[in-house]
Amino acid sequence: MNKLYPWQDELWQRWTGLRARLPHAILLRGAQGIGKFDFAMNIARALLCEQPLTGGLACDSCSSCHWFQQQTHPDFRLIQPDALSAQEEESESGKKPARLISVDQIRALGDFSSLSAHQGGYRVVLIHPAETMNANAANALLKTLEEPSGQMLFILVTNKPQQLPPTILSRCLALAAPLPSPAAGTAWLQQQGVADPAALLAQAGFAPLQAARLAEEIEDAGEYRRFLQEIGRPAQLDVFALAEQMQRTEPARVIHWLQQWCCDLGSAKLAGKVLYHIELADVIRNLADKIMVFDLLRYQKELLVARREAAHPLNSRLLYESLLLSYRHMVLGGVQP
Repeated sequence: MNKLYPWQDELWQRWTGLRARLPHAILLRGAQGIGKFDFAMNIARALLCEQPLTGGLACDSCSSCHWFQQQTHPDFRLIQPDALSAQEEESESGKKPARLISVDQIRALGDFSSLSAHQGGYRVVLIHPAETMNANAANALLKTLEEPSGQMLFILVTNKPQQLPPTILSRCLALAAPLPSPAAGTAWLQQQGVADPAALLAQAGFAPLQAARLAEEIEDAGEYRRFLQEIGRPAQLDVFALAEQMQRTEPARVIHWLQQWCCDLGSAKLAGKVLYHIELADVIRNLADKIMVFDLLRYQKELLVARREAAHPLNSRLLYESLLLSYRHMVLGGVQP
């Protein structure tokens, strides 16, 4: 079980300030890859711990902490999509695990909420990621939140609060998890033995845990660098060859790469700053000088549309060809239809 990350100390102090008068539900929101789930687990462990430490963290030695380590605590429930629980492995029936939280998972909390706490204290329900609840599940949860049981805390963890119904948001106390500073994120990645941490952190949108995962994907990181090298020289870009090479990469990932690249193009053109690809700042500034702002905005809109449709069955090579052709035209001054 992960302890607090270095950038979560202030957030933990804010949480401990709520302990005297706990709400029935907390919405822990913030960017993906900054440790919100681990922080929520620390809240649950500390709240159920029999002998919490001076700073409020769990002791790791009482019977409650042992139950947590064994994932058998009677006063705790973790609700998440089957795909996360199964680590996205296919079930025996050959069907992929569900990526949404179902209404049956929420309804199953009925018996849990009606029982007395095993330790006579709090019961905790952690829902992660909260935005993956389907409509029926969200409605079922709303009924529970409207009639809260005594000494029961719901922790909803999300990086997309805008996808939750307003009725649920209004019944939760929001606790915003801040994005760590680049210095803090880089220092933590260095401690994990990550090579070139500053560049990886920027690529991951300054989310340290996301950067750590990228570091583990060595082959993918090499593919990413080759992709940047190609789009960094649009005059020599072979759109069809690059689209062929990228076929095995998930469309959402490639679109994300293009969105970050375009964000840097816009930032370089309007503010003279590069956020994500610091090592390629000169290349980006040179390209930004050739781009019309209106064309860049139009291309970014095209990427947004493609991102929404990326999860649907499609021919990834044709998608990449279309996006790369549009990109090359944008940089080289071509007129888009």
